[in-house]
Amino acid sequence: MTEKYKIYLSEETRTRLINDAELFEFTKSDESVNLNAFLKTLIVNYFDRYRHDSEALLDNILKDLTDITSISNKAASALADKIISTYIKADSLQSGKNSALTLTVSGASYDILKIIELNMLKDTSLSQYLKDMFNSYLSIPRNERETIIFKDTYEDLTKALEARRVITFLSTNSERKHTFVVEPYIIAASKEEQCNYLICRDVKTRTPRTFRISRLRSVFITSDEFKIDEELQKELREKAIRSPHSVSSNVKAVVRLSQNGIRMFKVITKNRPLVSKTEGNLYYFDWPALQLEEYFRRFGKDAIVVKPASLKEKIRKYYYHALREYNK
Repeated sequence: MTEKYKIYLSEETRTRLINDAELFEFTKSDESVNLNAFLKTLIVNYFDRYRHDSEALLDNILKDLTDITSISNKAASALADKIISTYIKADSLQSGKNSALTLTVSGASYDILKIIELNMLKDTSLSQYLKDMFNSYLSIPRNERETIIFKDTYEDLTKALEARRVITFLSTNSERKHTFVVEPYIIAASKEEQCNYLICRDVKTRTPRTFRISRLRSVFITSDEFKIDEELQKELREKAIRSPHSVSSNVKAVVRLSQNGIRMFKVITKNRPLVSKTEGNLYYFDWPALQLEEYFRRFGKDAIVVKPASLKEKIRKYYYHALREYNK
C-alpha cells in the first residue's frame, strides 16, 4: 500500500533533514539526494523512541505540577500540553514561512503513519506531529542520529561486539562487491565528523581497519567466535579517541607551514592532527599518514611536507596530476 501526505516544514528543518540525508548517502539513481527515502527510514526507526520520550516528558511534567500545586489532574494535563506545545516543541520557536513537502510512504512507514493518524493526534494535525518528530530527531547529536537511521546495523554490530563474533558485510566505499570478514573491536564516534566508525581487524590480512557505520550493508553475525587481542585492543582504543576514521600505523612527520599555513592550521579543525612539537614554522606529528595526507591537501603551497619522503611524494603527485588536468 502506498499513500502520499503533504506536510509543512520550516526552511531550517527541511535544510537540516536534507543535510542528514546527504551525509548518510540516501541518493537516487541520478546521485541526487533522496529525502523521501530518508524520511521514511527516520519515521520507522525513530517513532517508538519519540513516542516513549514524549509520553515520559508529559508524565514528568504532570507529576511535577500535581506534586507542587493543588491543581486537578484535568487542569494539570491541559497545562502540561500547553507547556510542551509552547515552550518545548522546537518548531514553535522557529520563524519564517513553512514550505510544503509531499511524503510518499509504503510498507512499514505507511503502517506507522496509520498508527499515528488513528491514535496519536488528539488536537494536532499529522503534519504538525511529523514536524515535531523531525525537530525532536534533529535535537539529538548527529552521531546518535546516525545510530537511529542505521538502527539495524548498529544493533547487529553491538550484538557482535558483546558476543565476540566475527561479522561479514559489504561497504558502499568498495567499488566492487567485496565481502569483508572482520573481528569487531570498538564502535567510536569521530568528534569532527560526528559519525560512528566500526574499528576492527580484518580476518584475512590480520590488519586493523575502520568503516563508517552508515556505509555498511548486509551485516551478518557469523557463528565464529574470536579471542580479544589485549595489546591490539589497547592500541585501537587509543586510535579511537584520536582518529577513529583512520587506524593505519602512525608515521613521524614534519611539515613546514607558511604564516598563512599556520593561520589555516588554527582555523581548519576538522580532522586536524595533534602536534607533537613545533620548532619555528616546522610542525612535528606522530599520526596516521592517510589522515596527514587528507588534511594537508587543503593547504596548497602553505604546507610543505619535509618528511617522510613517502608522504611528501603522495602530496606532490596529487598536485602534479591536478595541475596537469588544469593545463589541458
